[in-house]
Amino acid sequence: MRGSSPIPPMTGAKRPSRSRHPPDCGSRRSADFAGRPVTLSADIPAMFDAPLAAHHRLIGRWAAARDMAVRRYTRVEARRHIERVFSSAVLDILRPIELADFRVVVLHGTMAEPPALALICDDLGQLDLGWIEDSDAPIAWRAAVYRTLEQTLGCVLPVFAYGDLFEEMSMYYWEGETDDEAARECLIHHQGVDPDEIDEQALPSAMRARRPDWMIGDNAAPSDQLPAGLRRKLDTLDKARDAVTGVPPDQDIWHVDREIVGAYLPGYDECAPMPPLTLVPFEQFARELDDLARQGMEMGFMDVAGFCQLEQVDRIDGWFASLTLGAQFLLAVQDLVQLDPTTL
Repeated sequence: MRGSSPIPPMTGAKRPSRSRHPPDCGSRRSADFAGRPVTLSADIPAMFDAPLAAHHRLIGRWAAARDMAVRRYTRVEARRHIERVFSSAVLDILRPIELADFRVVVLHGTMAEPPALALICDDLGQLDLGWIEDSDAPIAWRAAVYRTLEQTLGCVLPVFAYGDLFEEMSMYYWEGETDDEAARECLIHHQGVDPDEIDEQALPSAMRARRPDWMIGDNAAPSDQLPAGLRRKLDTLDKARDAVTGVPPDQDIWHVDREIVGAYLPGYDECAPMPPLTLVPFEQFARELDDLARQGMEMGFMDVAGFCQLEQVDRIDGWFASLTLGAQFLLAVQDLVQLDPTTL
């Protein structure tokens, strides 16, 4: 998870491979159009003038509407032109984002399902919290910003926070209990742990006590007690979040239905349900994060940040509109995390 230097956005860094399609499928189910070299499915050989597949035809109609030049293309040229126009439009939106590394995957669809676009988060580990985690700024300021990130980031990023971590640990180790005595009884009577061997540091109170002060919401300053510059950035973030969440459900690409995703990418049925990113600092919670991440490291994380079926060509414009709103939200987060608190 965390521990390596940040990856520049859209580099296409590779992660451990795992099957994304059934073993009896004769061709790849997707083509990575944006952020890395294009991979075409085996039934669209680039060396022959083969008919364009459904996703090329659909995105091609969208690309043609943006092309003022009147010219004819061979099918090979058309494929390359469609991919170039689409990739350029996506990268124009995602290139400024440094907070997370995304790529767009164009999914061919099936006889029963239309083509689709999946937005994949290629990052893994703790998000860089910048000054919130390691500056000498007042705790009340840092706690206010951290609380805001906990409440808002999930609308776009596949991320979990401290509350999610605590709940998972409670269910896994303490049968859902949240106080020490009940957790201790659970360990003894349900898991067979010797009372003399119970690690006090593994009980709920010890886990809560490891939170640094800036992670505790009660330490957050009210808005009217924050510096004006910080209030403005938080207001910008709130407006960007409202814009993302205000998109009608049928046009919101940041909503992910795991069942639909599984129909296009069967390998995800075996993935861990946990997102790949977290706001929980490794310095204080390495053991819990390692325990929670074990299944994901073995089976893969649910790293799909956005998903959209392309029933009609006009759905592509809606996809770009929703993608833009999500990118603007992430840029507002980025601006907030990267600020220099000494200038406030």
